[in-house]
Amino acid sequence: MDFPFLWDTLLQLLPGIPLTLQLTFYSIVMGFCLALLLAFARLSPYRWLSEPARCYVFCFRGTPLLVQLFLIYYGLGQFESVRHSFLWPILREPYGCALLSLSLCTAAYGSEILRGGLLAVPHGAIEAARACGMSRLLMVRRIIFPIAIRQALPAYGNELISMVQSTSLCSIITLMDITGIAAQIISDTYRALEVFLVTGLIYLLINLVISRLVMLVEYRLTPHLRAPVTRTVKKPVGEVH
Repeated sequence: MDFPFLWDTLLQLLPGIPLTLQLTFYSIVMGFCLALLLAFARLSPYRWLSEPARCYVFCFRGTPLLVQLFLIYYGLGQFESVRHSFLWPILREPYGCALLSLSLCTAAYGSEILRGGLLAVPHGAIEAARACGMSRLLMVRRIIFPIAIRQALPAYGNELISMVQSTSLCSIITLMDITGIAAQIISDTYRALEVFLVTGLIYLLINLVISRLVMLVEYRLTPHLRAPVTRTVKKPVGEVH
């Protein structure tokens, strides 16, 4: 194993980490907002709200992210109405197309996770909130949403990790993230094994940090589920009761 080459590869890959983290952060934030709306729409009793949301989730979960990325990057520019719209400065750049495709895709998966969390809210808690005279908005903000987030957090942590891995697809549309820089190094050196080994190690460390952060947030949000701390009092030697 050529350790000097591995170290040099690691130093060359480090500048790609900020772009990977930036794509992950913005797509998760935008996708979460859209996922929340989709989850409430799926649970709506009105079919004109629930059916379009169901169709959206079906389409984006049923097609590969790479195909969605190609459709947005190569497809939208063919429409003249898009080229003359206010969105064209964003959609003509690879970064904007990658961010849009990642956000739309994670929103579909996130909406199902949030919908499961909302359905897991105990009916008794909702009835108690109504009995206290809470308005619907206050009940959602103080009772339903906190419980649903606690229920959905473990699964949403998996979606976070999945999104970090999905950013590697953006290198195909010329974005120089970690995988994009790795592909450039391989084309220069033809040493794919060592380069992909270091690349995988970087993704592994990023996902390790994210999983630990999710576990920390889950630990802070569920104090009522932890076992109470029992303290033992040492008795003096020779004391008789």
